Amino acid sequence: MTHILCLETATTNCSVALSINGEVVMMQEDNAKKYSHAERLHTFIKEVLDKAGVAQEKLDAIAVSKGPGSYTGLRIGVSAAKGLCAALDIPLIAVETLRSLSRKQNLTHNELVVPMLDARRMEVYSAIYDSEGNVIRGTEAQILDETSFTKYLDKNIVHFIGNGVEKFKEVCTHPNARFVTNELPSAAQMAAISDQKFTEGLFEDVAYFEPYYLKDFIAGKPKKK
Repeated sequence: MTHILCLETATTNCSVALSINGEVVMMQEDNAKKYSHAERLHTFIKEVLDKAGVAQEKLDAIAVSKGPGSYTGLRIGVSAAKGLCAALDIPLIAVETLRSLSRKQNLTHNELVVPMLDARRMEVYSAIYDSEGNVIRGTEAQILDETSFTKYLDKNIVHFIGNGVEKFKEVCTHPNARFVTNELPSAAQMAAISDQKFTEGLFEDVAYFEPYYLKDFIAGKPKKK
């Protein structure tokens, strides 16, 4: 049996799941409005393993959400994953954040899904997948307007999912658009993806792996008191 610990920290949802042969057997998450990763991630890891009755030494790999997403959130998740991999001498698996988010939406034939994460103002991170999970368009940072995704909407029912959807809902009036709001990436959808990657031996270099930020981190100026 393949035991994989999945860590999702790309957004405000701090999520940890233990999968066995691609099925989630235990999960803990805090889908709060504010980031709680620094306080909760390691606690969740311990709670998930303890409740499942699985020792760290029984883990076969660590899977981590690779981004795009929050700069700080991604760094916390990747740092924890690297530390566990190094300590346990097990492989690291990186899961595309938008890919796992897309798995939250069930599709019928010829439908598409666009996982969409907020990237400030009218900009989002997005990708496009078909009903078989194939990539139709890779991850991009894009500024939304009323013409965004028109060439896909003209031919297909397209489901938009994620915390960037509210922005697009304000400007998109296409009849083929379906909006799924209030959804964030979760470790639950990482399980099947990471299990497949484990089977195929798609591992990362623990020493050199970095999250996929997509855009450079820009530090804001502290607010005046």
